[in-house]
Amino acid sequence: MDNNTLVRLQARSAQHFLDSIEVQQVAAKELPVIVAIAVLAMVESLNAGGKIMACGNGGSAADAQHFAAELMGRFERERRELAAVALTTDTSILTAVGNDYSYDQVFSKQVRGLGKSGDILLAITTSGNSKNVIKAVEAAQAMGIKVIALSGNGGGQLNNVLGANDLLLAAPSSRTARIQETHLVLLHALCDGIDHVMFD
Repeated sequence: MDNNTLVRLQARSAQHFLDSIEVQQVAAKELPVIVAIAVLAMVESLNAGGKIMACGNGGSAADAQHFAAELMGRFERERRELAAVALTTDTSILTAVGNDYSYDQVFSKQVRGLGKSGDILLAITTSGNSKNVIKAVEAAQAMGIKVIALSGNGGGQLNNVLGANDLLLAAPSSRTARIQETHLVLLHALCDGIDHVMFD
């Protein structure tokens, strides 16, 4: 590898850090109030015997699983298990519904089958336009399940679906990488807030 290529790659790498810092600084000003409200909603649901269902595609599927694992296992302290399930993990359900119905319904059918009033749906989509996530949101709303949505792009099509009682945590960026980085911080902030309210 020539020296010029190495220098260019170093500069590109550094720029990712700088761009991420810039987005996180904006998010730190815009999102904490909504995060706090989301934490209290999740705590209310968990204390009442509800659960948090999480869904998303690709990197957002990984985030859904990450969040469920933090609640069922632990975040930064030892404490009892908290009810959470990622709707992205059962390949038999995903492939059966995708094959027999459509991929747009892989999450909504699980919401209707597993969810109940008082639960929470954590809906994650970087674009705000994922059809299967939007259908899951609509299914949740029809059942009295509160929706907390993580997105970017100003919310995308989710803005046309979310109701007055739902919450939108929109990363202040249109770049997928920056949105996903912000979502990870948001998920950790939610986990920390839940632990703080329930166990401190």
